Amino acid sequence: MNGADAIVKCLEQEGVTTVYGYPGVAIAPFYNSILNSDIRTILVRTEQNAAHAASGEARVAGHVGVCAVTSGPGATNLITGIATAFADSIPIVCITGQVKSDDMGSDVFQEADITGAVESFVKYSYIVKNVEDIPRIVKEAFYIANSGRKGPVLIDVPIDVQNAPIKSFKYPAEVNIRAYKPTIKGHIVQIKKVIKELEKAKRPIICAGGGVHLSNAVCELRDFAHKYRIPVVTTMMGIGVMQTGDAMHFGMVGNNGKAYANRAMNEADVIVMVGARVADRAISQPDLITTNKILVHIDVDPAEIGKNAGASIPLVGDIKHIFEDIAKEEFTCEHEEWISLLEEYRSTMGPKRNPNPDYVDPAAFITMLSNAMKDDAVYVADVGQNQIWSCNYHIVKDGRFLTSGGMGTMGYSIPAAMGAKRGDMSRQAVAVCGDGSFQMSMMELATMIQHEIPVKIIVMKNNYLGMVREYQHYTYKDHYSVVDIQAGTPDLEKLAAAYGIPFIRVENMSHAEEKINAFLQEDNTMLMECLIDPMDLVKQ
Repeated sequence: MNGADAIVKCLEQEGVTTVYGYPGVAIAPFYNSILNSDIRTILVRTEQNAAHAASGEARVAGHVGVCAVTSGPGATNLITGIATAFADSIPIVCITGQVKSDDMGSDVFQEADITGAVESFVKYSYIVKNVEDIPRIVKEAFYIANSGRKGPVLIDVPIDVQNAPIKSFKYPAEVNIRAYKPTIKGHIVQIKKVIKELEKAKRPIICAGGGVHLSNAVCELRDFAHKYRIPVVTTMMGIGVMQTGDAMHFGMVGNNGKAYANRAMNEADVIVMVGARVADRAISQPDLITTNKILVHIDVDPAEIGKNAGASIPLVGDIKHIFEDIAKEEFTCEHEEWISLLEEYRSTMGPKRNPNPDYVDPAAFITMLSNAMKDDAVYVADVGQNQIWSCNYHIVKDGRFLTSGGMGTMGYSIPAAMGAKRGDMSRQAVAVCGDGSFQMSMMELATMIQHEIPVKIIVMKNNYLGMVREYQHYTYKDHYSVVDIQAGTPDLEKLAAAYGIPFIRVENMSHAEEKINAFLQEDNTMLMECLIDPMDLVKQ
């Protein structure tokens, strides 16, 4: 057994079934060894998408996603995908090949200091110097990635270490890292303080973030909200914590969220912030959630509590464990007038759109699409106007809503949907993107065909980088700069034909429903183009 064999053996021990990546000489020993395992390799068409696909699988399957690429440009191309996973706390392990140990630091062909380059957006990184360390390093990498505040871990393996013989292989049964001890259990004194404030509250609200999904605490939070009839709003990453039609759900907060959700946050007297970073897109004015109200901040990462807004009651721990402990405590609270007020806000403060009938109305289309999708489907929104329309008009039933929230990475949806589908082949996976973001990852159509990963792809075509155009509309009074992509956008019907993929175009809403049904009934990958008014706006 050599080092490459040992890495593959470690992945098998961790239950890994899929590795996304792109080969090269520096990672060739690993890819040679993996042929002798049952682990499936997915050849993406550019390395960034290997990380996005691993992210999509991790988010749907609930385990660590894995990608592996070569040194130099292979590793540096992976950086955006790593940063995207880090911003949204997605557990992935990234394996990079490296030049020979003796050549490191001499600027040889395809050498890059990848551990140094990713230092600011990985949870941890390793350079494997001794082949005997591989079992320990891989075990630690998976543990670090998937514990505490989850995130990416990088393992850089020189080619000579991959080829070196390993004397004895023994995969560790457990991990004991002295300097890394994530807090799991919430402090009971803090939990009792939270309960005391909720008993007194007249206008409580829960703001749920992506940490609820990462902790697998959706059921616990829903049960808590229903039992005590506490309204829930979500951040972008928290979409899906509550079903869209749930009576206790009052929409997404933030500068692109629901007006009534933001008003609910502003008027609450107790805010329970759960698994959310209090970042600028969700809370643009932190003072509004701390002035004249109690802010409870629950998060597994103590560094996030108090970073952007001072918490009245900080509570560090794993969300699932904390809500299980809260459920053991009995208390009463009454705030029906508050719920009635929020229901009134929801019915009177909804967005008012005036769509152009000559085009597809993205809001109505997304709602129609959502209703037609299977209850447990995975909807992956890209970045741009399509993302905001998706956040506000997609209906979550028993499925998942995925997007790039923290980094806002264009091109995320197609590879992430591909990984999500691999994570659970029984579930429908739909990627929704703009014509700008589609062109950043359309090469992965080849991957889907080669590896038989059926994903439905919707391109909202308006011939602009729509979100930037909208910003320039408001900020620079229609003085547009470098946002018109009409001349270079390919004919999507011909592109689909080139890949052997069925294609359907929706020009307006007159036949949208029947076309959506035909689109979703197709078993294989399919491409749909929706023509959107170039001047349509997210904010109207």
